[in-house]
Amino acid sequence: MAVDELQAIIQRCQILEEADFKGEDFNLFQVAGQKCLEDGYAAQLLEVIQNEKNKVIIKNMGWNLISPLVRCIFTYKQEDHKREYCLRILDQLAQLCNPKELFLGLLEQIEQTSGEQVCQTVMLLLQPLQTVLLKLQNKKAYSVGLSLAMIMNQLTPLPVPYTKQQIQEDKLGLCQCCNAVVDFAKPFVNEVVKNKEKSSEYNDMELKEELIKFCMKSLKYPLLTAQLEQLEGIEEHPFRHFATEIIDILWNIGELMPLMFVHHKGKSPQWEDQELADMERKNSADSLACLSYLMFVQHFGVECFPVVFSPSYLLLCNMTHIEVLLKRTEESVLSKGLDLFESCLLRMEDNSLLHHYLEFRDFINVPQDLVKIMTLCPMEHMRKKSLNILQLFIDKFDTEGKYTLFRCLLKTSNHAGVEGYIIKNIKDQIHLALTKEYDNIWFTGHHLISLLDLVLSLPEGAETDLLQNSDRIMASLNLLRYLVIKDCESDTQTGVWTTLGKIEQNFLKPLRVGLNMSKAHYEAEIKNKKENRKEAQSSNAVCSVTVSGEKMPPMTTGMQLQVLHSALFTFDLIESVLARVEELIEVKTKAIMDEN
Repeated sequence: MAVDELQAIIQRCQILEEADFKGEDFNLFQVAGQKCLEDGYAAQLLEVIQNEKNKVIIKNMGWNLISPLVRCIFTYKQEDHKREYCLRILDQLAQLCNPKELFLGLLEQIEQTSGEQVCQTVMLLLQPLQTVLLKLQNKKAYSVGLSLAMIMNQLTPLPVPYTKQQIQEDKLGLCQCCNAVVDFAKPFVNEVVKNKEKSSEYNDMELKEELIKFCMKSLKYPLLTAQLEQLEGIEEHPFRHFATEIIDILWNIGELMPLMFVHHKGKSPQWEDQELADMERKNSADSLACLSYLMFVQHFGVECFPVVFSPSYLLLCNMTHIEVLLKRTEESVLSKGLDLFESCLLRMEDNSLLHHYLEFRDFINVPQDLVKIMTLCPMEHMRKKSLNILQLFIDKFDTEGKYTLFRCLLKTSNHAGVEGYIIKNIKDQIHLALTKEYDNIWFTGHHLISLLDLVLSLPEGAETDLLQNSDRIMASLNLLRYLVIKDCESDTQTGVWTTLGKIEQNFLKPLRVGLNMSKAHYEAEIKNKKENRKEAQSSNAVCSVTVSGEKMPPMTTGMQLQVLHSALFTFDLIESVLARVEELIEVKTKAIMDEN
């Protein structure tokens, strides 16, 4: 019988000194203990472990039972009394075993778990692991750090519940597990807080560093990708609770404010491999970006934040984080970047952001990232939100800032729709300059002429793809029409009349030539398609189209004709505005000549 075998081994070891235990004794004890558990004798095994005479044996050999014990606990159902005995054995081992040996045994068990059992195993072993760590004297900080790192590494591959239903179901137990890990860390946080006055001691500093690493990992996973908005029907949102706890840890150990404004300058790993160094830097950037989101959008820990900083300074501090988030493609992360940017901008008054801020690299990169989202993101609501935030960003700059930003976006966006949108903004600024009493040197006179050189031109002259650039061309024509109507040729505030020859040469004439060529080409195509339509129908011929590398459904001749007619309609629209502009120029020029 398994219990008899165990008792025989125990009696044999009782007469030995601790130093005389051999490897064979350890193996026999493990095998016999495992057999007791597997055969259902957990109660008898508990009695053996609780026996005061066996204290030395359990201290040295008990840790070997961790692996079979965990297996048995997961075998029994929740209400099974044998499971309760197993849990009591685990508690006893945590109290009696050699802390160092048991620590390694528990970590090994966490490391070996995978899949659906990860969270269950971690939650099961957190309490005994905490008990053991609190007993350790040497390398305590290192052991706490190793434990937290091991746990987070095991949790990281698990998918983060995102929808309300997923959070409520919490199939893998991740929500519950994350909050259990925070509770596990609290005694070590309290230890750092208690010794804060003596924090120059190496061990306390080391423990503090390990807690910071844990918080940084938690910010990257699961918080960076988690849904953190308050959800109706969920009384206590598990990830919001987890975020609050992480912020509290950072505040209590005195690291929240330093992390908000500068990258942590503690002991970061010195990697010889540049790839590993880059990965560490990226992880840190993701974590700090998430921290800013929690503070400025979700307002976690905002009561700790000093109310002394100007909105423009806060925007400056957050632009690096916004850029990090906007470069990601996951909706959960991208939306955090947009929300953070919007939150920072809404704190500011219009026209209050000085143009000097555009000297910072991030203030140029972030609007370019917005443009990429506006033009490439597959999610319509993200594209619309990006457009709204770009407009908000433009509105916050002073006049010179707007002027500089417009020039930059016209040169870098490489998208006709975006360029058309910027040209519309330029038109609005010119209107303000012409209708307000104070002088606006950036959207009148020689500065505006320089900007018009960028706006009133065709990228490739008469050979420019007019269909591809139709948004930009229409916006440019509308701007020119406005200038010709609004600006008086006698004082020419905008300078349009002094540069009319250049505009005609670089824009109007090439556009007229391009329109004639494009219309002739498409009309010929339509004629050709119509002539071949019967032949195409009899042979069921279709045309395949590829967009962004993806093959679209085949196009029939009728569909092709529809596309060609749509293109002709666009050309007619451009031509009508062009004709109106030419007519206005001719009328005003004739009037000047008559006056002279």
